[in-house]
Amino acid sequence: MKVQNFYEPMVMKLEEHDIPQIADNEVLVKVKAVGICGSDISYYYGHSPLDTPNGKGPMYLGHEASGVVAEVGSIPQSLGLFKEGDRVALNPVQQCNACPACMRGEFNTCSHVETIGVSVNGCFAEYVKVKYTHVYKIPDEVSFEDAALAEPLACATHAVQRLDVQLGQTVVVYGTGGIGLMQVQLAKAAGAGKVIVVARKDYGLGKALECGATHVINNTDTNSKYYAADVAARVAEINGGVPAPRAIVATSNMDALQDALKVTGACSTIVYFGLPGPDDLLKVPVLEAIQSERTLKFAWLAPLVWDNVFAVIASGQVDLSPIITNRFSLEDAEKGIVFMKEAKEPKVKGVILFD
Repeated sequence: MKVQNFYEPMVMKLEEHDIPQIADNEVLVKVKAVGICGSDISYYYGHSPLDTPNGKGPMYLGHEASGVVAEVGSIPQSLGLFKEGDRVALNPVQQCNACPACMRGEFNTCSHVETIGVSVNGCFAEYVKVKYTHVYKIPDEVSFEDAALAEPLACATHAVQRLDVQLGQTVVVYGTGGIGLMQVQLAKAAGAGKVIVVARKDYGLGKALECGATHVINNTDTNSKYYAADVAARVAEINGGVPAPRAIVATSNMDALQDALKVTGACSTIVYFGLPGPDDLLKVPVLEAIQSERTLKFAWLAPLVWDNVFAVIASGQVDLSPIITNRFSLEDAEKGIVFMKEAKEPKVKGVILFD
């Protein structure tokens, strides 16, 4: 099979390798589509270590994937769970199911997790092996391309569920990357009355409107028709003169993480999703937070949401077509990573498609 083998920062090679041999508890999947995640870009450029013993390759990156079942291990076969030709998506975060966190259903904090494309070979390859417990059939209405984004959508879904949106509430979303645009649609589906999106570039804000945002605010470009010098004041104006009751931060920008405290008010809930640096600190006025009963939450990965994910795609409640802006072949995967990082032209999400 063809693979893109990552060796070290900015060194990835297209190679021919053997198709993986599966264990009794695994399924072999012929990959049809795989998303280029921001973490793939970080690994490629050496900004983050892999979760291997030495933090380095060789490794096939790629963890947001869909495909077709090519071979079924003896355990899932005996259970009648899969057959060759089944259309599936992958949950790359393979928890152990035995530690105290897993016993509580807190799979996202499992201390023995094995992650496809991060600690074991991933989906920048024509075939990938996966534990059968992390292979999910996809509805006929869901394309391989959309199913490849099921994993980031699952993460976005978990975050919005933690936001606890009440019917009619105003939700402020920071960030117009793929996750932020998913969260706009999920907040609407959860019952939000108004969804206000805050970002730095009009291209992303236009995408937010396409995804159902009711209002957008550019907090940086003074030439933008959406510009507001005082974001908190503009949010209050949209929300009937008072701060918003809900906000979700889908960016690592520390100004945005801090600003979410300003646009929300008493008894509000904020969910922090974007990943800042290890030394970044959030400053919370504790007395005010106590007296106004603020709730600050944090969202990591995607426990117990996968069934919801396929349902919202199949029902049309989440439309991924505005989010997928660029497509590449496996042969051009490295070029795709570089393009998504360095190209000046507007873009949101890149996907690698297989024949």
